[in-house]
Amino acid sequence: MMGEGRSAVAPAVRVRRPVDPSMCFSPQGDLAGGVVVTAIGADACRHLRGRNSLLLLAGIPLLLGAHQIDEALVWWSLQGHLSREVGRVAMWIYLVVAMVIVPVIVPLAVVTLEPPGRRRLAILPFAALGTGVAAVLLVTMWHGPVTVQLGHYHLAYSIGLRNGILVVGLYIAAACGALLASGYRHVVIFGAANLVAVVVLARLSADGFASLWCFYAAMASGAISLHLRYAKPHRAHPYALT
Repeated sequence: MMGEGRSAVAPAVRVRRPVDPSMCFSPQGDLAGGVVVTAIGADACRHLRGRNSLLLLAGIPLLLGAHQIDEALVWWSLQGHLSREVGRVAMWIYLVVAMVIVPVIVPLAVVTLEPPGRRRLAILPFAALGTGVAAVLLVTMWHGPVTVQLGHYHLAYSIGLRNGILVVGLYIAAACGALLASGYRHVVIFGAANLVAVVVLARLSADGFASLWCFYAAMASGAISLHLRYAKPHRAHPYALT
């Protein structure tokens, strides 16, 4: 996900073209997955029913769907179907969403979802942690070098991060921890699915972790649509675990 070592010079971006650009499964998978998840997000927003506290939560599938469509552009640039400039912009958009926006917006979405009380207060530290992790990753990306290259059915991103294991662990704690601490069943399911994926994907592919986990998180975000669809607005605590 994030390579060791870091350059101290001005920001740099390198988009590496592979020797064999023939692989096409992943861009197609990203595009199809992005369209499906965007539709899931549209369905989630359709079931808001004026519940403004759920707005951030409903927007997560839309964000993740657009995120996967953007990665398809990165793939096609690496394969030579799009220009390097398009690929570079798409890569930065992908990384800013994955590294900076997601660890902030996910805990905040859970905070706004929960009614005032002890559970909301318990989730606030995850929001603070996510903001801190996002700041570290943004500064790291700014100093670079930032690279991406084709792997086997995934893209391998590197931002030159030191202490990568620690920072990634805190990232996961912020995003998945906030979801698991929620009092709502479908939100907890979303968090549990992502936590399982973290363990499995980290063992299968270290360099493709960011790409594969973001794709899995996007597909798992269907649980958010279920929550929006079945959490009736007249209930004070719809489908709460406690």
